Amino acid sequence: MNHSYDLVIIGAGPAGLACAIEAKKAGLRCRVLDKGSIVDSIQHFQRDMVFFSTPELLEIGDVPFIVPTTRPTALDCVNYYRSVADYHRLDCGFYQRVLSGEKRNGDFVLKTSRGDAYTARNLVAATGYYDCPNPLNVLGEKLPHVSHYYRDPLPFYGQDVLIVGGKNSAVEAALDLWRHGARVTVVHRGDTLSSGVKYWILPDFENRVADGAITLRLNSVVKEFQPGCTIVENKDGDLFDLKTNFAFILIGYLPDTSFLKSLGIEIDGESLAPVHNPETMETNAPNIFVAGGMVGGKFNNKVFIENGREHGKKIIASVSR
Repeated sequence: MNHSYDLVIIGAGPAGLACAIEAKKAGLRCRVLDKGSIVDSIQHFQRDMVFFSTPELLEIGDVPFIVPTTRPTALDCVNYYRSVADYHRLDCGFYQRVLSGEKRNGDFVLKTSRGDAYTARNLVAATGYYDCPNPLNVLGEKLPHVSHYYRDPLPFYGQDVLIVGGKNSAVEAALDLWRHGARVTVVHRGDTLSSGVKYWILPDFENRVADGAITLRLNSVVKEFQPGCTIVENKDGDLFDLKTNFAFILIGYLPDTSFLKSLGIEIDGESLAPVHNPETMETNAPNIFVAGGMVGGKFNNKVFIENGREHGKKIIASVSR
């Protein structure tokens, strides 16, 4: 089927939904497409992960975000953004990966994995960066017991679990796994953990390391994953075999620049950020806009839900003009 819209938004994360809400307020015919479900990236977070932000900083569409705690969990956020989409009756198409996009007679024509075609005057890419994990580029990284995503501790009771990383995701996963009965080792290349680790979590982790509940190997790097073990090298060049039933590489993510380039968007070679006008969020490709975390490229610690939710107002103001 062929559908025609004023605006198609690719990505149903908070920034994409906020943009759709602004489009609806402006009377634009808008469709949101996502390769997964609503706020798909958040659905892949650790379920009980606590956000650094407080609820009011995550609100979109003038819908209050009410939780009984100071900070919401990932599950709280999924339920909230789902309720926002329902409240505003957003037109969303889930599990529709955009396979291609080209310009014809001034309009964009998109084809999706379901065989549908969409025609739109304007496009918004709000695809985030969670699909492309930073690789270690070591042997065995693609073995079945190695993963770049962590969500649920329950399957790993009584198992030797290795975590690579020194930021929030690694620290939180280590504590979660340990509390649910796993034997946990954290390997980090730096001499200290990241300074950005949440202040209410860091003391808990440090105490678990101090009492021997969690093993922390600093100044160390993984050289190879093997079935049942991981070879790790310390700063002196010494090699160690660590028993490993499962491993999680939690060292961050990159934007999908190949998809952005296929739309004609230029990518900055250093930051991997899409070239765009920060006042309108329009890219070098006319009538194609960007929104959300992927705007920062690999420096994704500069764009969060708190400021990414404001991109939609700039985009719709520009489109309306």
